[in-house]
Amino acid sequence: MAAAADPDHNLRICNAIRNFTSEDSEMELKQLIKEEQDEELRRLLLPDVDELPQVPPSSIEANFTTFFAPDIMKPGHDQYVHRHANGLCVIGLAPHHVALKEKGGIVSVDFNVGKSDRSGIKVTGKRKKNAQHFESNTALCKVCTAECSYIVRCCVKGSLLEVNERLIKQPELLNTMPEREGYVAIMMPRPADWLKAKASLLDFESYRKLRTEQ
Repeated sequence: MAAAADPDHNLRICNAIRNFTSEDSEMELKQLIKEEQDEELRRLLLPDVDELPQVPPSSIEANFTTFFAPDIMKPGHDQYVHRHANGLCVIGLAPHHVALKEKGGIVSVDFNVGKSDRSGIKVTGKRKKNAQHFESNTALCKVCTAECSYIVRCCVKGSLLEVNERLIKQPELLNTMPEREGYVAIMMPRPADWLKAKASLLDFESYRKLRTEQ
C-alpha cells in the first residue's frame, strides 16, 4: 500500500510563500512544489488500494456519462443516452424496456420508418454532409418481438450521424448487448439542444431508483 501523504506539506508551502524574501526561501518553495508534483504522480501511479473500485469500470463507464429517458412516448419504452465528452450521444434500449422483457426478445429491426430508411443515410466529412436533423421524439427504427412492435426514438434533438446496421442481420444484439454492440444510433445535438434534453433525462441513480420502486 502506498505511504500516506505528509499532513504538514500544505502548511510548509504556505510558510515558504509567506517567507518568500530570500534566495533560500525561493529554493525551498521550488523544492516543496516539486514534492507536491511527485506526490500527485505517485498517487496516480500507485493509488491507495482502499480507494479502488471492487470492479474495474467498463469502457462505457470510463468514456461516457449515461442518462435515461423512461417511458418515452409510451409506458415501459425506456431508452438510454450515452453522452461522450465530445458531444456525441449513443442511443439505445435501456435494460427495463418492455421489448427486452418479452419471451424470445427482439427478433427483427426495421430502420425504414417515417419518410425515409434511416439505414440509407450516409454521413460524410467533417461537416457531416447528408446528416438529417431530427426532434427528440422522431422515430429511429422499429423493433419487433414475436407478438409486438415498438418504436425507438431519438431521445435528443440533433443530427443523426449513423445507425447500427448490424442490427438488421443481427437483431439478437439488442437482447444480449444492448448497451454495446446493440446500440441503435449515434446523434450529435447542438450544445443548447443538449442542455434542454438533459433536463428531461434521468441519471443512473435516479433511473435505478425509479425502476426498483415500481
